[in-house]
Amino acid sequence: MAVGIGSRWNICATIEAGSNEDKRIEMKIFFTAASVMCLWGTLLAQDTSPKQESKIPFMVSLTDLKWVELPERKGMRFATLSGDPKTGPYTQMRKVPAGTDNGLHSHSSEIRNVIISGVWYTGPDAASAKDFGPGSVVIMPGNWIHVSGCRAGTDCVFYQEGKGKFDFKPAAGQPRGK
Repeated sequence: MAVGIGSRWNICATIEAGSNEDKRIEMKIFFTAASVMCLWGTLLAQDTSPKQESKIPFMVSLTDLKWVELPERKGMRFATLSGDPKTGPYTQMRKVPAGTDNGLHSHSSEIRNVIISGVWYTGPDAASAKDFGPGSVVIMPGNWIHVSGCRAGTDCVFYQEGKGKFDFKPAAGQPRGK
C-alpha cells in the first residue's frame, strides 16, 4: 500500500508496505523533514531588512551642532546626534580640550570613536597608550579599564557611538574629574 503526501515544496513521501518499525522510522523522517521545511519557510518569509526610521536624511554641519558640557568630565563637550547618552544607545560628537588626561577608568557599555581632529590616545595604562590621529577608529569594550585623553597642541574632536548609556567610572583610587 502506498500513500503519497505532497506540499507546497513538492515534498512527497511514499510509505511502502513493510514492518511496523520501518513505517515508524519513515514517518519520523517525513515529519522531521516537513517540520524543517515549515521552519525554513517561516524564516524566509520574515522581513530581515533594516528598518529606516525616517525618509528625511539627517545632515548637520559641525558648526551648527548644539554643544553641551559633559557633566561627568568638566571641559569636555558633546552634541547628541541620536539617542540619549543618559539612558541608552546614542551617537554624538565630542570635543575634548588639548592636554586633557583621563586617568584609569571604564565605561559600562561598548564605545566606538572615530577621530576627526587632534591626537587622541588610549590604552590599558599610560605607558602603553597609543596615539590615534584623524581617521582613526577606536572601539573599546564595556568595562575595559583604560586611560585616554587628548594630546597637547590641538583640541580633539571625534564621532562617538555608545551601545548603552554613557558613564565614566574611575578605577579604584582615581579622582572623579579634572
